[in-house]
Parts: sequence; structure tokens; C-alpha cells
Amino acid sequence: MEKAKETYVLKMDDIAKEYYGNRVLKGVNLHIRPGEIHALMGENGAGKSTLMNILFGMPVIHTTGGYEGTIEVNGNPVNIDTPLKAMELGIGMVHQEFMLIPGFSVTENIKVGREKTTPNLVSRLFGPSMESLDFKAMRRDARKALKTIGLQIEEYVKVAGLPVGYMQFIEIARELDKTGIQILVFDEPTAVLTESEAERLLEAMRVISSQGIAIIFITHRLDEVMAVADSMTILRDGEFVARKEIKDTNVVEIAELMIGRKMEKLVDDSGSDDRDIDDGKIAVSLRNYKVNMPGEQVKGIDLDIKKGEIFGIGGLAGQGKLGIPNGIMGLYRAEGQVKINGEELNLTKLGDALAHKVAFVSEDRRGVGLLLDESIEQNIIFSAMQTNGKFLKKIGWMQLYDAAAGKSHAEEMVKTLDIRCTGIKQPAGALSGGNQQKVCLARALTLEPDILFVSEPTRGIDIGAKKLVLEYLAKLNREQGMTVIIVSSELMELRSVADRIGIVSDGKLACILKPDDSDADFGLAMSGAWKGGRKDA
Repeated sequence: MEKAKETYVLKMDDIAKEYYGNRVLKGVNLHIRPGEIHALMGENGAGKSTLMNILFGMPVIHTTGGYEGTIEVNGNPVNIDTPLKAMELGIGMVHQEFMLIPGFSVTENIKVGREKTTPNLVSRLFGPSMESLDFKAMRRDARKALKTIGLQIEEYVKVAGLPVGYMQFIEIARELDKTGIQILVFDEPTAVLTESEAERLLEAMRVISSQGIAIIFITHRLDEVMAVADSMTILRDGEFVARKEIKDTNVVEIAELMIGRKMEKLVDDSGSDDRDIDDGKIAVSLRNYKVNMPGEQVKGIDLDIKKGEIFGIGGLAGQGKLGIPNGIMGLYRAEGQVKINGEELNLTKLGDALAHKVAFVSEDRRGVGLLLDESIEQNIIFSAMQTNGKFLKKIGWMQLYDAAAGKSHAEEMVKTLDIRCTGIKQPAGALSGGNQQKVCLARALTLEPDILFVSEPTRGIDIGAKKLVLEYLAKLNREQGMTVIIVSSELMELRSVADRIGIVSDGKLACILKPDDSDADFGLAMSGAWKGGRKDA
């Protein structure tokens, strides 16, 4: 007997997308059945957001050359070239960042853009645009949508001041109120919720799917996927890896599929065995360390980094890894105990880390890292001149800039780091992203630090520049004994260069792994599903 053909509410086949020569999707498939909860998984940069931008017809796709591949909704080929077309096809999205209007009531937020009206005397004279809002009908619709997901709240309450969990549910109610909704995308919906709120949300997803509405659940939390999803698609580096039924897999296999790849060493580690790493000497010690950095909160970490090692800090976006160096440098409010080479830092005093010979290359090179209108030379020497009094010469009672010394040093750094520029007088803002990153690194190294924190050192730069930056960090560590701490979303580069890698999940240290530990261990740790007893590599 012939097997019945499977029906799909959504089929995306062979989807490919290129941004300015960079192929971010390479023939991806996504198949969703009616009424199923389908998890879309992958590391940061795997291509999940780009795929959803294509599904929603976002302008960023169509102003950059469109995409390749086909999309079918209910078996019919469609061309989704605007968000309005996506809405007309019954595709909705619950965003991680809330799109609610604080001064409006729950009803007004649910019905905004789809208000119901009733005729009045003026509208009979001047046309439908003058009709009155039918608040009674709109409140009835709002109550129905709220009841569907089990949210007990009066529909006339103002949104401003409501708990985060309530806002998330109001977002969902607004999507459910739309006529003909068939597919609902949840983008990391539990990231901002408490544990109990997250459980309620998962239950609401089950209720929604039981009504025949398909859900695409974008998440990195494996425990939630196992609890609520029917099936899943895994992407890696813009490629389709697998489509799995949840009943046929387990967390270890999923973790391996998310992370697994050929281990290609990005750096030559010959000579790394000659390094002097003293297990007894601690360069950086954190105890109950917390940082209030929006979107990257650190919620209490204990960690010791040995003197002379290259230590990697990894984890998915928004889990707290970037908060660690930003708090140490005094850029965000931090508390707990931080010791540098045995001396305690004053976390309330901006610049205390610099005084303890700690340098930092920020992930925000345009906002924090560079003076964009100033020359490459000024960017490289400015901090060392202010902090260490370098590149200054004394003439009588005055201290003046030693132009010859500054010029010579800047030219040396440009040559060493292969900064592609027209000369050291070129404004830093005119450089490419990769070369801006190298200027940030040059400025940090000019401080002659004992300890160097580098956040996202290779973000937005090509493979050749990546290799050069990482090899130079390894060379500094090997030849000068500098303790180097690399914070990165690129697990591959951490596994290429670090001695040990701490994985941060939900603001806490999940575990410390060795570079050659299994893909499954890394996947489980990053996905918040680490259950291993070993905390330290």
C-alpha cells in the first residue's frame, strides 16, 4: 500500500542567501506540518535569523538582491516580498524584544492596526474614516485571545509596568487575534522569562498547536525542545544539517549535530608546549562576580584563570560572556570580588583595571573601541599616553607629544598586524571592520599589559585576518608570557587557540572544558543542558 503524501503548511526548499559576497545560507530546507511545534536550532550565526527574514519578506532581504530557492504555503508556491504578504498568508511572529506600546491598554495593543469600528452620524456624512472605535467588540476579541493562552488579566489594564511574562503573553495574544493565522514563529521566547513563566509559555504553545496552528520555535535550550517540540531542523554555518523527529533523537545527538564540524586548527600551535603556565599563580580570580550589563548579565561566577595561559570564554549570545570583561574594566556596574595577580580591584573605580595592567579590546569597536574621526596613529597611542605617560617628552616644565616616537610605534604596529591603510594619518573610521579590529588590538598592546581581554576578536573579518589576529595573540602569549583571555561566540576559534574554555550559560559558568573535549560536551554546555559533574578542565 502506497504511503500517503505528507502535508506541510510550510515548505522552504534550497534557500540560499548572499550578503555582499558572503554566503550566509547555502541550500537550507525547512518543512513544517500543520499544528506541530518545530524547533529551529543552531549556534549564533547558523542562519536562523536570515531564514526567518526571508519567510517574513523583510526589506533587508529584498534590498540586498533577494534569495534563491522556493517557498510553498499549503502546497501553493508563494513569493513573500513584504511583511504584509507574510501576514496575509497567516504567518505571525512573537519577537524577543517586545513590540508593545506601554501607554496603551492590553486591548489596544492586541488590536492595534486592526481596530474595529462602528458607523456614527459623522461617518454617514463624511465616510468610513470617521467611524467610532468599537471598544466593546475589540475587548471581546482581546478576551478571547487571552483566554486561548490562559492569561488571567483584565483587558483594559495599561501595559506599562506589567511583568515581562505578561508582556510576552500579550504579544502572543495579538498574533492569535489575527484572522487566519497558520504559522506562528517564537524567537527565543523564554530568554527573558523566569522559570515558572517559561513553563507557562511552553504550555501555551501546546494549546496553540492543538488548534492546528504550526509553531516554529527558535531556541538554544535543549531541555525545552525535548519537552515541547514534535520535530526539529538543525542549521550549522548556514547549511542544513538534519531534520529530526524528537521521539527519534536525544540531547547528546542534538548537541553533536549543532556543534560538530571538522576540527581545522586556525593557528599553528607549534611551540605552545614551551610555555610557562604556573598552576599555582592565578592571574584573574573571580568570586560571586556579577555584572549588570543589559542583555549580557553575569549572575554570580567563580573562576580562576592561570598566569600565562590562553583562556577562552564561550557561550551563545545574551548568556553573559561579554559582561565578564566589561564589568572588570568598569564599563558596567559589577559586584563581587575580582583579584588581578592577587590584588583586589576596586570595581567602582573606572580605570582601576588599567592601573593593574589589564587591557581590553571591546566587542563594540565603533562605540567603545575607536575614536573614528581620529587618525590610526592617535588611536594606537592615545590610551598609553594618558595611562602610562608614554610618547611624551619633557621640555622644561611642559610635557609634549613625542611625535617621532608615536609615529615610529604606530608604523611598527601597522606593519606587525598588517593593518591595510593608506598611512597612519588615515582616520580609523575609514578602515574596514577587520582593520579597525586590528587598530583596537594595537592600542591595547601599546599599554604593555600583563593581562589582555579580547572580546569577539574576529567578528566580521575574513578567514585570513582571523588567522593573523589569533596567531598574533598566541605569539604574544608564547613569547611574552602574557595572559590572554578571549571572549568569543566562535567556538571553533576558541578550540583552536585556548588552553581551557569556560562556557557561560544564563549568566553562570556551566563548566570548563578542554579544546579537544567532545562536540556533545560543548553543545550540552552551551544549550543549558550540561549535567556533567566535572566543572573544571
